Amino acid sequence: MLKQLSNEAKAYLEEHQKFIEDLLFQLCAIPAPSNHEEQRAAFIKQWLEDLGAEGVYIDDALNVVYPYQCDDKNELLVIMAHTDTVFPDLEPFSVKVEGNVAACPGIGDDTANVAILLTLIKYVIEHKLTAPKGVLFVLNAGEEGLGNLKGSRQIVKDYAGRIHEFVSLDGSYTGVCDKAVGSMRYKVELTTEGGHSYGAFGNRNAIQRLAAIIEKLYKIEVPHEGNSKTTYNVGMISGGTSVNTIAQQAEMLYEYRSDSKACLDQMGVWFNEIIEEARKDCLSLNVTVLGERPCMGEIPADRQAALLNRAKEAIATQWDKEVATYPGSTDCNIPFSLGIPSICFGGYIGKGAHTREEHIYLDSIPAGTAIIAAFLLDYFE
Repeated sequence: MLKQLSNEAKAYLEEHQKFIEDLLFQLCAIPAPSNHEEQRAAFIKQWLEDLGAEGVYIDDALNVVYPYQCDDKNELLVIMAHTDTVFPDLEPFSVKVEGNVAACPGIGDDTANVAILLTLIKYVIEHKLTAPKGVLFVLNAGEEGLGNLKGSRQIVKDYAGRIHEFVSLDGSYTGVCDKAVGSMRYKVELTTEGGHSYGAFGNRNAIQRLAAIIEKLYKIEVPHEGNSKTTYNVGMISGGTSVNTIAQQAEMLYEYRSDSKACLDQMGVWFNEIIEEARKDCLSLNVTVLGERPCMGEIPADRQAALLNRAKEAIATQWDKEVATYPGSTDCNIPFSLGIPSICFGGYIGKGAHTREEHIYLDSIPAGTAIIAAFLLDYFE
């Protein structure tokens, strides 16, 4: 059973609601595309150091890492929220507030959870709480898109053998991700001789050859294993020179996903067969792996269940509806694949994630903060 939040903690959270909003809006104005999180990381490191946090560092993956009472402890809780957004913009965003709605690209995914986690770190520091297990606070990079979970990978590598549980604060508190969806992402580029559309008519056209590959990929009947789900998608295509040129070059971005490793592997077999067949009818065909997210490993069922129940109990303190569990592609994929009990949930309710119309409901933040506080502070004496 979770310990109840103390009256002192409840009062602190209530007093800091405006603080969280102000911090959230401040963070939103700091650009942080995946693989370019430097500005936001520098701000967060300085912010923590100004609080008196000792030993804060930025690692090679651009994670901001704050080891709290970790030095003499072999078992660690990792709790993180990702600093990067899916948007490529390097100009600051501004938040638009209308009543209860605050709108800004990236405000929910995942900046709201970053602001909440930082505020709770502030509480831990100011109250000098004691952690029986070490707590590794991480404001991590590289969760979105072609960030390829670089931040999560770095943490698991650097603290190998010590991570007892792994928690990613991402998304809302209406559900908990407790299973990994693995994926493979590729760039496929091919070339042909091309030529003038009239004078060289009959020469192979790279766009047409790429279209033929896509047609075969879309005829795949996805494999099934139990209740697993497998998907695929061509997300972008480009190529050619002009309307009167037989295209010499064309390329696409392609991915497939599954919550079953067997199904993910089978998709890989079929993808490779189609690619190898296509090589026979073009000058060159190059495949570049852009991202790889693993599926589940073997996790002790009792420890995973205990972690999930702790999250559900925390959510139930503020949310009186059933808490759904679902598979997802998150920072937890890396620890999941290595057999580390992990979960992912968040501290807000909103809509439009990964769109420029993304928004959150401001009145969801107090409940979300209380949920994450109930979960996190249960680790402290």
